[in-house]
Amino acid sequence: MVVMRRGVVATLVSASAFGLMPVFAFYAYGTGMSVTTLLLLRFAIAAAVFLGWLGLRGRLGRLTGRQWATLALLGGGMYAAQSLLYFTAVQRIAPALAVLLLYLYPGLVSVLSAVVERTRVSWSVVGPILVSLAGLTLVVGRLDAGLDLLGVLAAVGAAVTYAFYIVLGSRVSASLSPAVTTAYLTMFATGSFALLGLALGGLDLGFAPAGWVWAAAVAIVSTVLAIALFFAGATTLGPVRASILSMLEPVVAVLAAWLLLGGTLSWPQLAGGAVVLAGAVWGILATPVRGDASPEDPAGEETTAVSASS
Repeated sequence: MVVMRRGVVATLVSASAFGLMPVFAFYAYGTGMSVTTLLLLRFAIAAAVFLGWLGLRGRLGRLTGRQWATLALLGGGMYAAQSLLYFTAVQRIAPALAVLLLYLYPGLVSVLSAVVERTRVSWSVVGPILVSLAGLTLVVGRLDAGLDLLGVLAAVGAAVTYAFYIVLGSRVSASLSPAVTTAYLTMFATGSFALLGLALGGLDLGFAPAGWVWAAAVAIVSTVLAIALFFAGATTLGPVRASILSMLEPVVAVLAAWLLLGGTLSWPQLAGGAVVLAGAVWGILATPVRGDASPEDPAGEETTAVSASS
């Protein structure tokens, strides 16, 4: 019972840390920091911590050429793309709205998993995405009412990209531990944003000094700490329970935006957000889980490192 309680606490703290990320990003943008610079600093700091910790413990291991290629595709491609879309959305629309739209992904994962596994399309597969889409119409409302269309599309695009990333990643990275997978994913994401920064004219460090504090908060609190605690929770709770408890993330994001940023959502948007989260929980429950959680693979085969971070 004590171990289970610790797992619950770890998962809830993890979700809270993830939920604070849009607020930290908002403050970072206020110092003049660009999306690309923030993401480069986020992943560079996180990769240094993860790789350093694994290196000191002698757990980096030796990867095959295929594993290197897979992690490069997942981290440098899909994870980086999802992060870029999500952080762009946070910059252009209310952070609370961005995180609610991101939570379309569990319903999409349910559908994509059925397609990949070639299982019969049933109500348990279609239902979650229909419920989430119904909630989406309430969250977004009328696009001509001043809502940034590009920001909305970026958030929805982040959800779609994240769904593909989880489904594909859970199939190809199951042979590696979540810690090793996360370390290399963040390393390759760092490389992608370094290249993107060079392509855009170089890394811009002309932001106010406070930007370093907020970038560190995104990297340490909302990436390293959040991912580590999610794995700790999933070790004892299993992937499904941990994922459902992680629904606290958008709740924390909405409350933090309201308390710290003065941002509020309308009652229809809040109702729509609740519907989206209901679809997300349904999607998690409908997604098949292969194998039980274990210390070597805390989140099981379906909930690996690829699904432990926003």
